[in-house]
Amino acid sequence: MTRRPIGVLTAALVLLLTAPAAATPYPDRLELPAGFQPEGIAIGAGPTAWLGSLADGDIYAVDLRTGAGEVVSEGPGTPSVGLAVDSRGHLFVAGGPAGDARVVDTATGEVLATFALTGESTTFVNDVVLTREAAWFTDSFRAVLYRVPLGPAGALPDPGEVTELPLTGDWEQLAGFNANGIETTPDGKALLVVSSATGVLHRVDPATGETRAVDVEPLPAADGLLLQGRTLYAVQNAVGEIAVVELDPAGTRGTRVDTLTSPDLDVPTTVAAFGSDLYLPNARFGTPPAGAAYWVTAVDR
Repeated sequence: MTRRPIGVLTAALVLLLTAPAAATPYPDRLELPAGFQPEGIAIGAGPTAWLGSLADGDIYAVDLRTGAGEVVSEGPGTPSVGLAVDSRGHLFVAGGPAGDARVVDTATGEVLATFALTGESTTFVNDVVLTREAAWFTDSFRAVLYRVPLGPAGALPDPGEVTELPLTGDWEQLAGFNANGIETTPDGKALLVVSSATGVLHRVDPATGETRAVDVEPLPAADGLLLQGRTLYAVQNAVGEIAVVELDPAGTRGTRVDTLTSPDLDVPTTVAAFGSDLYLPNARFGTPPAGAAYWVTAVDR
């Protein structure tokens, strides 16, 4: 039998029917409950983001694919600020003016542990980063870091094992908010802490607290930090931008190589990554919070 050539339209139809379906793009905006007042965000290996509320400390989980979400852990009535999640689904939560931190099981919402980081009345436990040995927390009103040691496979310690690490060296403590976002250096040997008061990024020796200013341009209105390889993303909340900084392995110097933004941003505070996108909660500081709209914005990196 002689085969007839396939026409152009027929061939196009065959390709359309046999090609794999295009993936549905994730939404660029994720709505949160009215009045939620988000600040921190954490994303694990799967397409779920967890956010903490400054209003009452609730933890809200949102599906990055659909935008559907729900409160998975009720807060203590005090703020939840910076967040970090480990591979076991343990969510570490900075407690702001309560001077504490807690660990939430993301699968059940159960509070697994609570740590009183300081007994000082003037405190704001702001952000957290996880290393293999510890969870490190900043305090925006005190020139210290708090260290919560972690056991094998991230096992949680007894509450009494928390220690303070005073910040020395180049650290300058001013009136208002100081230590804010925290990350590790690319080589993992030190910590990076940014001061909201000065915009200066610092490298901190985790053994001694000796602090040296990183050789990089200041980051005004600096808030949350996110390290991906040797690229540091620094949220600048009041200006609605994300500074993109390329660091040397030791985190002693860096170069600002880009600035990311979106018209959808309204005072973003912290940042987490999934796929090719950065996700930023909009705290909308200065907006009356009662009944106000809040959302997460996705920005292509």
